Amino acid sequence: MKKEGATERLRALLPDIWELVRPRRAPLAIGLLLIAISRVAGLVLPASSKYLIDDIIGRGRRELLGPLLGVVLGAAAVQAASSYALTQLLSKSAQRLIAELRRKVQAHVGRLPVSYYDTNKTGSLVSRIMTDVEGVRNLVGTGLVEFLGGLVTAAIALFVLFRISPTMTLIAVVVLAAFGCVLQYAFRSLRPIFRERGKINAEVTGRLTESLGGVRVVKGYHAEVREEEVFAAGVQRLLDNVIRSLTGVSLLNVTAALVTGGVGALVMFVGAQQILDGKLTLGGFVTFTLFLGFLVAPVFQIVGIGTQLTEAVAGLERTREVLRERPEDNDPRRTVAVPASEIRGYVSFDNVTFSYEEGKPILHGISFEARPGTVTALVGSSGSGKSTIIGLIAAFYTPDSGAVFVDGYDLSTVKLSSYRTLLGVVLQESFLFDGTIRENVMFSRPSASEEQFLEACRIARVDEFALGFEKGYDTVVGERGVKLSGGQRQRISIARAILADPRILILDEATSSLDSESEALIQQGLSFLMQGRTTFVIAHRLSTIRRADQILVVEGGRIVERGTHQELYEARGRYWELYTKQHGVESNLFLAPGEGDALEEKDAAVKRAPGDGPPLSDTIRIL
Repeated sequence: MKKEGATERLRALLPDIWELVRPRRAPLAIGLLLIAISRVAGLVLPASSKYLIDDIIGRGRRELLGPLLGVVLGAAAVQAASSYALTQLLSKSAQRLIAELRRKVQAHVGRLPVSYYDTNKTGSLVSRIMTDVEGVRNLVGTGLVEFLGGLVTAAIALFVLFRISPTMTLIAVVVLAAFGCVLQYAFRSLRPIFRERGKINAEVTGRLTESLGGVRVVKGYHAEVREEEVFAAGVQRLLDNVIRSLTGVSLLNVTAALVTGGVGALVMFVGAQQILDGKLTLGGFVTFTLFLGFLVAPVFQIVGIGTQLTEAVAGLERTREVLRERPEDNDPRRTVAVPASEIRGYVSFDNVTFSYEEGKPILHGISFEARPGTVTALVGSSGSGKSTIIGLIAAFYTPDSGAVFVDGYDLSTVKLSSYRTLLGVVLQESFLFDGTIRENVMFSRPSASEEQFLEACRIARVDEFALGFEKGYDTVVGERGVKLSGGQRQRISIARAILADPRILILDEATSSLDSESEALIQQGLSFLMQGRTTFVIAHRLSTIRRADQILVVEGGRIVERGTHQELYEARGRYWELYTKQHGVESNLFLAPGEGDALEEKDAAVKRAPGDGPPLSDTIRIL
């Protein structure tokens, strides 16, 4: 059963292998020609030994020595030139293949849905892209061609051996055939080990990536020793796997050495008998022995190259698993291109149900509307489904039932490439790439002009700190923006969203982790950003969304209350419970004496003058 499974997997891989080989048929054909020339040239030296021993030395024909040496030297030159050309041709072709595969896998992974990233570690994906494709070079590089060249040499040697002594040749062939059966069983056993090694390597790489990325958390909790132990355990698993494979390969080498010795002893015994009986010359026996080495050599090549090819096939299997995942925009239902000019930002949920795992629904019958230019705040306890609703608005997920509409377009039928350009996202933890300030701001809209870039930076107050650096906007921010403060990172994130000029804006507690001074500055940028856009806010500090056009209270995957702050507060329901409880905690623990009164007085002033708009910084307090 296991054999059938391995055979089926290998058969399933044949189209993928052919897909790799087909564009490179010309280099491979030239490579096979070169290897044939090289191997035939390499046989000249052992073939000349018969003439040297029997004719030149045995019969004293000195005049043949010069021509024979000329032929041997010429063959050596041909062999050297063809071997060099072969290495240059196929090694470079193999490296190009690796680069092409890495680009292909990375492009494919980048187009997979968010749900795929939810179930696969970043380090594992990095391993799939960078490591798994490495072994494939043996399918197109010199490894496979050298192996085929060895078989060509073995076929020629077999022909010569039969001409010299059919008896000794049959003995050698029978023994080698038996060893071939052992090899087939061995590689069938080694393939799962190499496949498992790729998985272990991906897991270890993933944990290491997480550990290095979260070094501040590790050090903050003095968990260096624990991380060392976790990594050491992973490395030990990898070591155990490598040792198992090395043990198998070592046993193959031992068996190959025993087979070689056994064949040599049998040939020596039979050859000596035939020489004594006058059936074989001394030169013929020496030539037979040399050519027998060419027949046995592929056996050793099978052990080495066969291991490499097994590893390559295992890597190709893992790569194929990734490439078989369907990109999110390849859904056959997604055929509608959203015209940007027609989108105003009217978002509606119609009885939406959603689950990450079958049978475990997260959202139950969610229905609401968000009109263009309004602010919708999502509040509720942790795990209530707020982020899932935002994920559906961003089309990261598709509802199990019901539908999400944007200006009448069902998001499950919309081409994501046309829809996502209408979105802007500002998260609590701003993600910055290890590049310059300019590159991070321009990430949302690479085609933006310099004037548009500078205007976005001015509105988000990025210019206030960027121009203070020696290199200005070309200052490198470091991995995840570690060289900047939290407020500076957030301002870059807001500038990025402003430059994108989105129709729909998603704010996930965008300033809750900042100090009051940074918060005041960033709120001005956010207020500008929100003007005329449909905004969705995930709010944890309820005092910050009191001026939202509508507040949705989400609990257990359901909207249990909806309305304005005043309406919900007066209803004394779940929102009132959350608000009063949080307001009491903030008053007791975080507000300075009189600060709470100042806030209340400010609210009262707003109520007394409903027709007067608040200043820009207070148009909407997100945090």
